[in-house]
Amino acid sequence: MSQKVDGIINSLSELESEIDSVNLSLADMKKSLNSIANKEIESLLEQTRKMATSEAESMISESKSKAESESQKITQDGESKVAEIQQKIDSTFDSAVDNAVSTILKS
Repeated sequence: MSQKVDGIINSLSELESEIDSVNLSLADMKKSLNSIANKEIESLLEQTRKMATSEAESMISESKSKAESESQKITQDGESKVAEIQQKIDSTFDSAVDNAVSTILKS
């Protein structure tokens, strides 16, 4: 009977040692998985930053292009109106001078 008890105690002791060994292996695996997960997270964050930067640059470029186009149109419209006004001034200048001289001479 005492041999059976000793055998059971030895078996339990071996089982306990194996459990401790498995627990150590699990702890190492957990550290390894955490390290891999953190590296993957960093990689995904970097990819996300690159994508966001690229998208932002694209949006800025498109907005800049539209703004330049609108600016050119406004400039052309302004130049056209200035030319139109100058033409009106030129076409009525002689008449305005005659009217001014006539008004001054009548006084």
